[in-house]
This record gives sequence, C-alpha cells and structure tokens, in this order.
Amino acid sequence: QVQLVESGGGLVQPGGSLRLSCAASGNISTAYVMGWYRQAPGNQRESVALIIGGGTTDYADSVKGRFTISRDNAKNTVYLQMTSLKPEDTAVYYCYVKLTPRLRYWGQGTQVTVSS
Repeated sequence: QVQLVESGGGLVQPGGSLRLSCAASGNISTAYVMGWYRQAPGNQRESVALIIGGGTTDYADSVKGRFTISRDNAKNTVYLQMTSLKPEDTAVYYCYVKLTPRLRYWGQGTQVTVSS
C-alpha cells in the first residue's frame, strides 16, 4: 500500500506560480506512470502532466509550456511546477501513481485557485 500526500496548493493571482509536491510513502521509482490530474467543479477529472515509464513526459495541451513535471526518486516525490497560471487552471489537483497494471493510487487532492 502506498500513500500519496499532496501539498503546495493555494490561492494565486492570474499570472502567478505554484509548485505542487506529492510525497509517496513507498518506493515509486519504478512506477509505470506517475503524475497529476485535476478536476474542476462540474468537469471530469483530466490528465494534466504525467511521467511515463523511464521518463517520457506527457502534458495536456492546455498546460504545455506553462507546467513542468519532475520527480526526485531519492525522496519518492513528484512535483508540478505551474507558471503563468490562469483562472481556468482552478481545480483540485490529484497525484496519481500506477505502480503496476493492477496497483494504482490517488492522493487526497489539493485545491488550486487562480483568482484576482
């Protein structure tokens, strides 16, 4: 069992930046997939940024060039650096890890609100 704990969310003005962190309770360095999803009110949960396999990254079109996903294997932590934030980025952000095809874990979510 792996627990994921997100941190770093909050209220930020448009154009601002935030860095989300996701700390795992176990070794996730060999995970199939790790990354971030988000869900805004009334919307389905969507993929934001993922690290796949050995290190390939995948970003939603809406965040390309603004968000950067990274990981620190020694700390079992995944990060999401968000810049040039827009009001439409407002959502609950969830950390996700797929350790094996059958073992998938979600964090509890952290709120990001972009508003003036």
